[in-house]
Amino acid sequence: MRSTGGLLTTPAPQPTPPLTIGREAAREAARHELSKPAYHRNDPGLFQRGLDHFWEWVGEIFDRASGATPGGALGLVAITVFALLLVAALWWRLGAPRRNPARTPADLFGDGLRSAADHRAAAEALAGEGRWSGAVQERMRAVVRSLEERTLLDPRPGRTADEAAAEAAVSLPSHAAALHAAARTFDDVTYGAHPADATMYATLTTLDQALSRTKPLLTGPMP
Repeated sequence: MRSTGGLLTTPAPQPTPPLTIGREAAREAARHELSKPAYHRNDPGLFQRGLDHFWEWVGEIFDRASGATPGGALGLVAITVFALLLVAALWWRLGAPRRNPARTPADLFGDGLRSAADHRAAAEALAGEGRWSGAVQERMRAVVRSLEERTLLDPRPGRTADEAAAEAAVSLPSHAAALHAAARTFDDVTYGAHPADATMYATLTTLDQALSRTKPLLTGPMP
């Protein structure tokens, strides 16, 4: 403090030199500050962020495809619509994918030659365990083997379930539809991986019992 013209005055403060912070320290301080919850209250959730990234990825793919397609984005849309129409036309013309065709009698009858009674016993045992697919297969084998034992079908290597049904329908015309349905059920379960159930097995069992009581039309249907 000094006197000026009889008055006491306080010396002016000296300016403080500016602080110098390194680049890494400044970046770390900013990162720490921005990590506080107050800055992220309105951030989108995890699901929303994932969805945003997904649509960004789809947009990038579309942009790349449109850039490589004649006519740009409009050309890509036209090609996509044409492809969808082509698939729809093929589906309408050809229908749904069909099951695999029936295989050889080795697949139909399994391992070795067994009687119709043996197949029926195996079917009943499998049904008792709730193994419906195996029960359906064995019951269909019993049906075909029974027809062979009654000489309504000649034992012939290479015969499929569908062929057996068609041949048996000649002498058993009243059961033609049921025989064809049974063959389709066998093929679906065996080759189409279609799960069987108690209703399928009951239907085949009823057919097997009905066929055993039906007298064949030995001369075949009239022309």
